[in-house]
Amino acid sequence: MEIVILIIVLWYTGLFFQTFFLHRYAAHQTFTMPPLGEKISFVLTWIFQGPNYLSAYGYGVMHRMHHAYADTEKDPHSPKYDKNLFAMMWRTKNMYQDINKRRIKIAEEFTRNVPQWEWFDKIAGSKISRLIWGSLYVLFFYTFATAWWQWLLLPVAFLMAPIHGVIINWFAHIYGYVNFKVKDTSKNLLPFDFLMMGEGYHNNHHKNANRSNFGGIRWHEIDPTFLIMKFIDFLGLIKIKKTDVDFIRDK
Repeated sequence: MEIVILIIVLWYTGLFFQTFFLHRYAAHQTFTMPPLGEKISFVLTWIFQGPNYLSAYGYGVMHRMHHAYADTEKDPHSPKYDKNLFAMMWRTKNMYQDINKRRIKIAEEFTRNVPQWEWFDKIAGSKISRLIWGSLYVLFFYTFATAWWQWLLLPVAFLMAPIHGVIINWFAHIYGYVNFKVKDTSKNLLPFDFLMMGEGYHNNHHKNANRSNFGGIRWHEIDPTFLIMKFIDFLGLIKIKKTDVDFIRDK
C-alpha cells in the first residue's frame, strides 16, 4: 500500500509544480509572486520531481517555442513530425538539454523574463542529485514493497515527468474534443481533468496561453490547479493576473 501511495503522491505533487511553477509561471507568467516565493518554488519542484527535476528556464523556453511553432517542423514535440511517442520524447529531451545548457541560440521572445537560478539548477539537475533521488526511491521500494508487481511501478517513479509530458504533448494532440478552432491539433483530453490537474484542457490553453484558468469553458471543465492558485492568491502569496478574455466556445 505504501508503494501505491508514494506513486500517487509523486504523480500529483510533481505534476502540480510542473503546471503551477514551470508552466503557468515560468512559461506564461499568468501570475506574479515575490522573489522568496519563486526560490521556494524552485526548491519544492526539486523535492517533488526528484530525479525528474526540470529547470524553469529550460522548460519555460521550450514551452514558449511549442506554442509559437505548434505542429510545425520547429515544434519541440509534435505527433505530426515524430513517428512515435518514443521518438518525440527523445527529441524533446535533446531540445530541452540544448536550451538548458545554452548550446543553441534562442530568440529573445522565448527567453524574456523566464526565471533562472543557475547555480541551483546545476545542483538540482546534476547526475549526482538524480542518483541520490533514485537511490532513495529504490530504498523506499526495498523497504515497503510487499509484492513483485509493485516493483513495476519503480520505472514510473523514475520517469514521472516524461510520462506527464507524453500524455499532453502526444495524446492531447491526438485524442479528445475541441472547444475552439486553432491552427494546431491540440485537444481537451478529459471532460473533467482529474488526471492532469487541468493540463489536459490543452485546446482551451492553446486558444489563449496567457489565461490562468485552463478550464471553465464548459460546466464540467474544472481546473484543479487553478482552484489551488485561487486559494494561494487569497492568502496573498501570489497575484493572479486578470485577463480581458471572455471565451465563447465555437459552435
